[in-house]
Amino acid sequence: MAHQTHAYHMVDPSPWPLTGATAALLLTSGLAMWFHHNSTALLIMGLMTLILTMFQWWRDIVRESTFQGHHTTPVQKGLRMGMILFITSEIFFFIGFFWAFYHSSLAPTPELGGCWPPTGINPLNPFEVPLLNTAVLLASGVTITWTHHSLMASNRKQSIQALSTTIILGLYFTILQSMEYYEAPFTIADGIYGSTFFVATGFHGLHVIIGSTFLIICLMRLIKFHFTTTHHFGFEAAAWYWHFVDVVWLFLYISIYWWGS
Repeated sequence: MAHQTHAYHMVDPSPWPLTGATAALLLTSGLAMWFHHNSTALLIMGLMTLILTMFQWWRDIVRESTFQGHHTTPVQKGLRMGMILFITSEIFFFIGFFWAFYHSSLAPTPELGGCWPPTGINPLNPFEVPLLNTAVLLASGVTITWTHHSLMASNRKQSIQALSTTIILGLYFTILQSMEYYEAPFTIADGIYGSTFFVATGFHGLHVIIGSTFLIICLMRLIKFHFTTTHHFGFEAAAWYWHFVDVVWLFLYISIYWWGS
């Protein structure tokens, strides 16, 4: 790398994609073992491997971008395109859930009682916890935009405050959703309504947890002076992801909670 004559980053061989794939295999196998045999050994191994992989892979990327100067302008363009394609793939991931929901709800079969929600299902009130969750996520969208503007204006104090507020709102959303799941009058086993509701909102909740993790890492980097007014793509990527999570929730709220009830 000392004799490099181009602006591109030739990534060194890394074990983390392999350990990440191993962690994913252990997690999925561990979940199956937990569900069917009440054994958590594989699940715990998968979680530990995943956490270790995340920690070390993030450490390497922070070194490359902040201390070694590998994230040049052309490299950042490639990273931006990669993030855009990743979010596009996530959009299509959720389209499948919406497709299943509307396919079942627009023409309910006789087995469902010919109506939606199906006979016997008592849906959640969309103007209680779901509406509060909507307000929380919309507020977090405002605070993360405030963070970005403060970062570009070199206002360190405000950017830390705004990002901390965003993280708190994200964690609050997760707590509210877990309480909602605990008190829901139906389960994932209650036919197509239960499956589409819990799979769609559950995967969205997982994305909120992932997004919150991104933002916590960004807050740590912000406190350690890793970002400048012009060099902060790590934060931008996390902000794009968070806005994507916000928009998906709006569609979920309007479709499943409000119209679907």
